[in-house]
Amino acid sequence: MLARMAEGSTDISGLSFEDALRALEDVVRKLESGEVPLDQSIDLYERGEALRKHCQARLDAAQARIEKIVTGAVGEARGTAPFDTDG
Repeated sequence: MLARMAEGSTDISGLSFEDALRALEDVVRKLESGEVPLDQSIDLYERGEALRKHCQARLDAAQARIEKIVTGAVGEARGTAPFDTDG
């Protein structure tokens, strides 16, 4: 199980927001159950933190895209501008 979690942590960057959120919810359920050994709890916590950061980054990127919506003179949406990932 620990080996699978270690492998899973390397592929977090490829997860969609929804998949990462489901994985985070699974981690929380396992931790809240109190039935996980200490070492595994620490591994789960680390994975959970990585998943939380991934979800937050995806939300931040979505927010930035929304803020880039270009509006016309009377306020109608005319399209979007590319999201500049460099800040």
